[in-house]
Amino acid sequence: MSEKNPEAKRSARERLLVERERDKAKEKRRRTLVVAGAVVGVLGLAAVVGLIAANAGKDGGGAAAGPVVAPSGATGKDALAIRTGKDAAKSTLTVWEDFRCPACKSFEDRYRATIHELEAKGLLKVDYHLVTLIDGNMGGSGSLKSANAAACAQDAGKFSAYHDVLFINQPEEVDDAYGKEARLLKLAEKVPGLKTPAFTKCVKGGTHNSWVAKSYGAFRDGQFRGTPTVQLDGTDIFADQANPLTPEKLKAKVEAGAKG
Repeated sequence: MSEKNPEAKRSARERLLVERERDKAKEKRRRTLVVAGAVVGVLGLAAVVGLIAANAGKDGGGAAAGPVVAPSGATGKDALAIRTGKDAAKSTLTVWEDFRCPACKSFEDRYRATIHELEAKGLLKVDYHLVTLIDGNMGGSGSLKSANAAACAQDAGKFSAYHDVLFINQPEEVDDAYGKEARLLKLAEKVPGLKTPAFTKCVKGGTHNSWVAKSYGAFRDGQFRGTPTVQLDGTDIFADQANPLTPEKLKAKVEAGAKG
């Protein structure tokens, strides 16, 4: 037994050394993974921050150039709003919208019938401000060109109908289909009497592009939270999460305003 003890001790020491080396290797791999993960995390955060900064810095109206030509009947400060409904209506709904904006489409789809009903009764007028937020965030020119086309429709006295057609037929947000004049002109055929040589020239020539860019500048200067921004007589009624707006509530507010 005494002859075997040194061998046994040596084997035990060797096993201990092997285990220690194994533990060191594990710790080294762990530290490497932690450092690598930290580096990836930092790079990922930098990429996200860079993307946000890039989007925030993009100007959706940057493609516009030339003189500012407001559409016929434009109203409000600097003539940057297109009004629907009767001027004598007591309540005013102010809407900032982008024809490429999915949330704007959701608003329009849900409230369109109620808004038209209140307009027809002479209780509500709507001031639409057209902006190009999605062009800046997603790239393309669909927000600008569709807004210009809507302004061209205003020149023809058919803004409301064409405005609805654009939202009803809105492409996917990433699809810049409204950046093609042919698409906008094709949709104009859904509005009786709209697609005339004058309208076509206005759309293709970007007659109101600079006006749209100025409208978007007012949107940025106003520091609004996003699109759609919906105000009733100056109060933002669409962003109140504690008391969410519904078509019924909008109707009640406007009818109460008319009585008041």
